[in-house]
Amino acid sequence: MKKLLFTGASGFLGYNVRPILEKTYDVHTIGLTDDDDIKINIAKEVPAINTHYDVVLHAAGKAHTVPKTEAEKQVFYDVNYQGTVNLCKALESVGVPKVLIFISTVAVYGCEYGELIDETHPLNGKTPYADSKIKAEQYLTKWCLDYHVRLSILRPSLLAGKNAPGNLGAMVNGIKKGFYMNIAGGKVVKSILMAEDIARLIPLLEEKGGIYNVCDTRQPSFGDISKSVAKQLGKSKPISIPYWMAWCMAKVGDLLGRKAPINSYKLEKMTKSLTFSNEKARRELNWEPLDVLTYYKI
Repeated sequence: MKKLLFTGASGFLGYNVRPILEKTYDVHTIGLTDDDDIKINIAKEVPAINTHYDVVLHAAGKAHTVPKTEAEKQVFYDVNYQGTVNLCKALESVGVPKVLIFISTVAVYGCEYGELIDETHPLNGKTPYADSKIKAEQYLTKWCLDYHVRLSILRPSLLAGKNAPGNLGAMVNGIKKGFYMNIAGGKVVKSILMAEDIARLIPLLEEKGGIYNVCDTRQPSFGDISKSVAKQLGKSKPISIPYWMAWCMAKVGDLLGRKAPINSYKLEKMTKSLTFSNEKARRELNWEPLDVLTYYKI
């Protein structure tokens, strides 16, 4: 059984993919919890690795927060970029793997809206999250070339799975409490990927490196997803409010500041579709993603 080193396994992604990976690989983990095989903060230290690994899945990263201070911005670079550098230094000391798979993000494109954006799009992401991931991608590209390691960079969209964070988690909590609302029928579309699809991709990426967007093919609307979530929770279908009403609420939110549930910026993101193309991954890896509406279970 091949040995796989998994960074960030204690997070949401690890929770959803580790049980699948353990059916195929001898999985060892690096992270911050007592459950990790190597307990260390790779953002601050070079980990002591004593085993050679065939595959490294580097998923440790910081996301899902909006930094308010320079110190908070720096944390993204410490975790996403410096953590990557420290990991590679550790791998050099024990022998580099044959394959390294890096979990990046579609945020590197810097797009607020768009349709079927593919891997040829410029990396225009300016946020600390996006920029730190871009810098990590660039470092790994050179490092893997220098050490003859097969590199795969996955750029997943919004992730769905058990205990999903971010916008999807907020939707589930909102529906549970009865205050989630769709805007203008919930027609907006955001690319989504079942988290467990990452595990299904690993064996395919062993044979062929590359940079890939990964997301669902069907691209369901938020209205479709919220309807499915409500049905699973035994709740009524979320109501839909007209755009003009949401616009008025957003203007009030602008006056209330950051803590407002909606403001003009959030409204724009909630009402403009943003989708990514998975055609390259499907073509080159012979991969078909799980259908989110079918497989996403609360």
